[in-house]
Amino acid sequence: MQRTRFVVSPCAAQQCLTMTVTSRSLMSLHLHSHPAGGAKLLDSVDEGLRRRRRGGRRRRRRRMTLLRTGRLLQRVHRLATPTPTQQRLHSLASFRQTSSLPERRRRGLLLPFSLLQEHLHPSVDRGDFQIFQPSEDDLCRAEALFTPSAKHHIDYFASAVRMDHVPALNQPEVCFIGRSNVGKSSLIRALFSLAPEVEVRISKSPGHTKKMNFFTVGKAFTLVDLPGYGHRAPKDFVEMVEMYLQGRRNLVRTFLLVDGSVGVQKADFVALDMCEEFGIPYTIVVTKIDKSQQGVLLSHLMQIQSLIKTRTSTCFPQPFLVSSTQFSGVYLLRCFIAHVTGNLNMS
Repeated sequence: MQRTRFVVSPCAAQQCLTMTVTSRSLMSLHLHSHPAGGAKLLDSVDEGLRRRRRGGRRRRRRRMTLLRTGRLLQRVHRLATPTPTQQRLHSLASFRQTSSLPERRRRGLLLPFSLLQEHLHPSVDRGDFQIFQPSEDDLCRAEALFTPSAKHHIDYFASAVRMDHVPALNQPEVCFIGRSNVGKSSLIRALFSLAPEVEVRISKSPGHTKKMNFFTVGKAFTLVDLPGYGHRAPKDFVEMVEMYLQGRRNLVRTFLLVDGSVGVQKADFVALDMCEEFGIPYTIVVTKIDKSQQGVLLSHLMQIQSLIKTRTSTCFPQPFLVSSTQFSGVYLLRCFIAHVTGNLNMS
């Protein structure tokens, strides 16, 4: 056992103490003078060592408690978060689930404009809002396209930030574009609600989507979630989106989303002019129709309809109204997508 000898000499009392420290941190003091003072010093040193040991044990116990608590919270989170196979479908995910609803509510879910037209002046032409009118059989057949099966997989496929990263897919393609925080990803999640294992990330903060996200619906078509424009848009948004819209040969329809609670904004006019410049077929989708009063929504809807008539040439004449939370208009939009991608012949 190694020992180190050193001398402690208080000048005032002219004491001389020899201290011996072992490898186990046990201290022994050999007194040369004044035994009483040396005994007090020995007691204080021992008490300090005991406090240090107790403090170390308390710190170790706290660290172990925090570690165990963290592991327990992680386990609770894993148990509380459902796996894709455990996720339940939304109560209105399927068109068939609306059969038990009151007729007025059911009609509002299938054809949202039918509830708004009651408040329109008789002189307003309603025909432009009722061009696409599928039967219930058409809605059921379109829903089958959005329902996964063993031979019909619906899943996220890839992401890209440049055209040379875009996957080479030959099937028909539709894309969704809109202002940041317009509810684009929420709408895509509602469209894919019959396939809850499909991960469509949404966020309350604007500008969450930074890449072009591709989702394949079997061999029927591909749906593309484009980054939002406006607030917190990616720096290379213009280069990324313009090259995609101009160069994607299998793109059959672009869906331009407009927030129904605020109407057409300045950035929306820029996106609309871009679609017109490229000469691509596009359709306006009015989102968040449950977030504003009917009078405000009707005013914005009349503005959009006037815009379509006077300023567009490649836009589908009928705007589609949707609410991702209440599922209003989701079944109709599914049917329209199935139709424009060539997967549904209207009965």
